[in-house]
Amino acid sequence: MLSQAITPREFERRREQLAELQRYLASQETEYADCRQRMQRFVDRYVAALGPLYMELDALESQLYCAMRYLHDALARNGLDARAPESPRATTMPLLPVLPAGAPLPAEPEGGLVQVGPPPLKTLYRRAAKRLHPDLAPDDAQRMHRERKMAEVNEAYEACDRDRLEALLLAAGESMVKVRGGDADAVMEWLRSAERSVQGRLRVVQAHLALLKNHTMHELGESIERAEKRGLDPLGIMANRLRAQITERRQELYIGQRLQPESSMAEAFLRQRQQRMGGGIAASH
Repeated sequence: MLSQAITPREFERRREQLAELQRYLASQETEYADCRQRMQRFVDRYVAALGPLYMELDALESQLYCAMRYLHDALARNGLDARAPESPRATTMPLLPVLPAGAPLPAEPEGGLVQVGPPPLKTLYRRAAKRLHPDLAPDDAQRMHRERKMAEVNEAYEACDRDRLEALLLAAGESMVKVRGGDADAVMEWLRSAERSVQGRLRVVQAHLALLKNHTMHELGESIERAEKRGLDPLGIMANRLRAQITERRQELYIGQRLQPESSMAEAFLRQRQQRMGGGIAASH
């Protein structure tokens, strides 16, 4: 990439913009950290209150599945057209997204601005000759064009007309820095690289912040905290519901493990269980 000249004032303006962008990035990282910390505290409470109950319920569901599978296979051997019970899905505890660590910014070149002075007139002439020499023309038309331009270059050099020589070089595609001087490539590349780095990190942070705020635990946590401020105990209510389900599953397991596959009660029990789980069972032939 060809470098472009930039004045010290413009460089300082862009460096201040970079610093402002860094401050905004820092504020977004702080917002993410605060939001995640609040959510993690709620998740810890949620898991402590409900995690063991979910694990117990999952274990009972697994045992019930084995009992239902045994009854289903036995009834199927006796000619009952039945849908096989579905494997239970274990309850997953909530996990929050983790923001990856950011890479450090590239180091600024030592000495701040490195000023490149304008080259001597003779250097400009040599560069013009390399760019516009007629022998480099791909065809006759281009050769004639280059011959005219080289004649202008020679006239400008003989007349020590720097402005005209610079204009001819710039029109031929030479970079501004090589023609008129300016800041060194290293400084400009550092500025561009630092800007890209901060902008890229900002996109990552904002994406993870959006993930947090759209997470189910975010809305649930806010709802529960509002209810708790009104003196309610929503986590306690959820725990009691799980305990009621656990009691119900224990009763089902007790019955299911003691039924004989040949009995009519086994078919009725399997049908009732399948209907509650969303499946179906056909009547026996």
